[in-house]
Amino acid sequence: MGFHLVLFLVLCALPGIFSKESADVTVIVRGSATVAKTNDHFVCATLDWWPPEKCNYNQCPWGQSSILNLDLTHPLLAKAIQAFNSLRIRVGGSLQDQVIYGVPNFGGPCLPIKKMAGGLFGFSKGCLSMARWDKLNLLFQKTGAIVTFGLNALNGRHHIHNGVWGGDWNSSNARAFIEYTISKGYPVDSWEFGNELSGHGVGASVSVEQYGKDLVHLKAILDELYKDSRSKPQLVAPGGFFDQPWYAHLLQLSGSGVLNAMTHHIYNLGGGNDPHITSKITDPQYLSREADTFRSVQLTIKNHGPWASAWVSEAGGAYNSGSRLVSSTFLDSFWYLDELGMASKYNTKVYCRQTLIGGNYGLLDTKTFIPNPDYYGALLWSRLMGNGVLSIDLSGSPYLRAYAHCRKKKQAGVSLLLINLSESTEFTVTVRNDINVNLAEGGGIQRDGAFVHGLKKTVSWVGRRASDESEMREEYHLTAKDGNHLSRTVLLNGTPLELTKDGDIPPLNPVSIAANSPISMAPLSIAFVVFPKFEAQACV
Repeated sequence: MGFHLVLFLVLCALPGIFSKESADVTVIVRGSATVAKTNDHFVCATLDWWPPEKCNYNQCPWGQSSILNLDLTHPLLAKAIQAFNSLRIRVGGSLQDQVIYGVPNFGGPCLPIKKMAGGLFGFSKGCLSMARWDKLNLLFQKTGAIVTFGLNALNGRHHIHNGVWGGDWNSSNARAFIEYTISKGYPVDSWEFGNELSGHGVGASVSVEQYGKDLVHLKAILDELYKDSRSKPQLVAPGGFFDQPWYAHLLQLSGSGVLNAMTHHIYNLGGGNDPHITSKITDPQYLSREADTFRSVQLTIKNHGPWASAWVSEAGGAYNSGSRLVSSTFLDSFWYLDELGMASKYNTKVYCRQTLIGGNYGLLDTKTFIPNPDYYGALLWSRLMGNGVLSIDLSGSPYLRAYAHCRKKKQAGVSLLLINLSESTEFTVTVRNDINVNLAEGGGIQRDGAFVHGLKKTVSWVGRRASDESEMREEYHLTAKDGNHLSRTVLLNGTPLELTKDGDIPPLNPVSIAANSPISMAPLSIAFVVFPKFEAQACV
């Protein structure tokens, strides 16, 4: 009887014993040359125009988070921005093409955006007063933010049919606003023209011929108004969903020296009410689909406008304000950080997260201003991952994602981002330097999407000598509190990341590990790993 009881207990335990698997993975970092480069201010977050009445799926998650009503003096807001040491903030969104600017001598009432039947997206036009613009710039200057401002590109046009708008852009109000900005000494880094008016548009669209004409006009205005300025702002557009023929034609029509960056938007997880969002986030095949967009944007610029660069000026994962159940949780960090890595590989210079605060997808909680898990992932990226993007060869499961960059601030060494998408597999990751690697026939190494075969001889580890055990690396492991991947609390090396009693962002301290030892990646975990002594010629 006792034997049968023991056997029964063993059999019952088998699913638990075998539910957690382990696998070995080799990551070979190729440090001889960079394959792409990002901007110094690659990590970016948006501020949007949506009023409290913006609702989706029987919820209204925006509250007081609009550019027009956000509490700009909230101490947590300033501290969250300052922690990045020059966070790029993109001011814009769906309603920007209905915003007029209450400049001096405007001559009319400066009214807020309100719900309005028949209005674009169901809202009226609204006005940004210069008093509010002054307050926004106080925040930007206090926190060292780098500002990208989205201009109204529908002003003066008329609705033709089916969301198509025609007529020349009336630049007078935007010109007066830019003049005011210059007179105040507000350092706008870049002006973005329009929001989601490209291709078929979202809510409204403008023909590419008209758009190209208006961009040339705006460029002339900027050249005139900034002719005596030591620094010239960039002109970026069109801030829409990538439509290859439309984007290619826009570059050809506007011509060399007009557009500094082609901006596009990404919401790759579907609507905020999509019941499959969680499975999409952990599906490597699904996440990899977005590489086609990045690749096409890169080739379009190369072939039609090599003077421009690629930016993602808005990306929130799930559209329509994000997912109430997922976007503010630890699980959301998997698609977000993976996309930062993927975008970088395709020479994307800037990546703006929708939003800094607002909706369900804010880096900060809309009501409390307390950071959500994605905030800490963005902050670690900003502090650790430098401009230079390195190629890697990767063996093993597709559920282990890896991205390598030179260290931040042009320091020698390499930073690695590892993402374990598997719910059941723990990966043991060996990181190698390609210095002594010869690739020959065999199997098992995947080189940035193409299969390369085998290893002919033993590879070197990441340091100068395989026998040198004194060199250390820094590890930053992100996991969910209590193993709940829909938790809004993230652990760094096992410690909850929570604001200090003074409301400060907590220190993000790594653990030090011998550089030549394997890296252990728990199921559904993320790790930033810094190798200060990695021999990478491109990073010296």
